[in-house]
Amino acid sequence: MCGMPQQPPVRSTPSRPRRPDASMSLLTTVMDHSLDEGYAEAAARKKASGDSGVPRPLRAKLGLAAGLVLAALVVTVGAAQARIEAPVVAKEREELIDRVEEATAGADALEDDVDELRDDVGERQEAALKKHGGSQGELVGLLSGATEVHGPGVKLVVDDKKQADQGGGGPRESTGFSDTGRVRDRDMQRVVNGLWQSGAEAISINDQRLTALSAIRAAGDAILVDNRPLVPPYTVLAVGDGKRLSTRFQNSRDGQYLHALRENFGIDASISVSDELRLPAAPSVTVRTAEPKAGKGTS
Repeated sequence: MCGMPQQPPVRSTPSRPRRPDASMSLLTTVMDHSLDEGYAEAAARKKASGDSGVPRPLRAKLGLAAGLVLAALVVTVGAAQARIEAPVVAKEREELIDRVEEATAGADALEDDVDELRDDVGERQEAALKKHGGSQGELVGLLSGATEVHGPGVKLVVDDKKQADQGGGGPRESTGFSDTGRVRDRDMQRVVNGLWQSGAEAISINDQRLTALSAIRAAGDAILVDNRPLVPPYTVLAVGDGKRLSTRFQNSRDGQYLHALRENFGIDASISVSDELRLPAAPSVTVRTAEPKAGKGTS
């Protein structure tokens, strides 16, 4: 029987409902697979091994806390030790202060003894001069500086320039020192020698009595008289005929030298006549050589 060929029946299958977020496949994938497969696999292995560990931020906090605790412990121990040692340090300090005060008192006592002995020596020297020097004893004591001197004379004050910075030639000529406005030892030597030559009978510089054995030297920028440093201004007292002594000195070569220092280097110098000057005795007068004077009762 021929006829039209029969087609197999078509089975109708119901289609799945369309997801509302089907059009956002990329976001859906990100949400469904938020953890990368590699990280997920590593986390699974770590979980299988039983090592859950401590998060790094937590470990850092624990380490910081441990460090703070250790620092607090060190500070506490140090404070306790310092509190324990404080009385010991205070006691040692008090003992040191007592030792210093005791040594200072001993030095003061020795200095007083030296002054007393010096006065005693001076009195004995004066008595010996009067006893054995006869009528010349007072003159010998005056010339040697062993006795105090008072009388008319001149007062000469020499001081550095206010700003000692000037250089150049001048009356000092060529020297190993730079010529500035500072008073030098050689300047004071010329001043003193000029006063002696002008008729001074006794001279002192800043209360340091000069004798025939006195030396005026320099130690750096300081001027020494008999190894004792002087501080400017330098006050020179010279006993003698005041007016005559002043005139002769200012007209002498050494007086003109001092005037040139004042003009060229700004050194301050002033001279005045005084009716009454008082010069101390020399601190120590040593008799180097002596011979007894021939007279009655001696051989």
